[in-house]
Amino acid sequence: MAFDYSTVQYRSLANRSVVVTGGASGIGEEIVRAFVAQGARVSFLDIAEEAGSALARATGASFRACDVTDIPALRRVLAEVESEQGGVDVLVNNAGKDDRHDMNAVEPDYWRRALALNLDHLFFATQAVARGMAARGSGSVIMLGSISWMRGRPGMVGYTTAKAAINGMTRTLARELGASGIRVNCIVPGAILTERQQKLWLTPELNRQFLDLQALKFRLDASHVARMALFLGSDESGGCTGANFIVDAGLTQN
Repeated sequence: MAFDYSTVQYRSLANRSVVVTGGASGIGEEIVRAFVAQGARVSFLDIAEEAGSALARATGASFRACDVTDIPALRRVLAEVESEQGGVDVLVNNAGKDDRHDMNAVEPDYWRRALALNLDHLFFATQAVARGMAARGSGSVIMLGSISWMRGRPGMVGYTTAKAAINGMTRTLARELGASGIRVNCIVPGAILTERQQKLWLTPELNRQFLDLQALKFRLDASHVARMALFLGSDESGGCTGANFIVDAGLTQN
């Protein structure tokens, strides 16, 4: 059942220009739907053209096919969005891929690919929109981290390394951009129930393990992350920058 985002209205988000990377599915799709429901003008990027086009038709958001690991293409698409939307007020750096991998099987090309998918584009997308935000004296950049690095989860070292680096990037860019009125924060999701998770590796045993470890005894879904993104994109979080906002039902307490 879809979450009803009209239960809370952030009036500051009305007509605000929002960009979401990796917005065609999973958490990114839910973030797109959440900002559209708040009356924001949403553009989203994704490599999945069919899914992106379908979501655009369903929501009225603007979709642009883009491989975020292609930095020149990413810069070009973001420049187009800025021109058409009169700037970018909120950037949600969501795109990523939590592929599992054996440490002993990782070669340099795979390592670089893991960082390109989960780290590099967050910096370059922020760099691309920061000048326009600074000129207007305001902006919110929202990174997507993961508690996987905090828990030291095995079998995904390329992913956890990238997600740990996002923490440092967030804190540094918050200092670097704060004088221009730009806030930079990071949402750190826990075990979020998505279609990808259910399809690839969720088992009844793993589901029980998550519930046993969490302080709250229900499975989180993408709407829990999207609701935090709305708060961080709105003026209600105007005093928040350089911070991790953990959405994990208390999983990292263990």
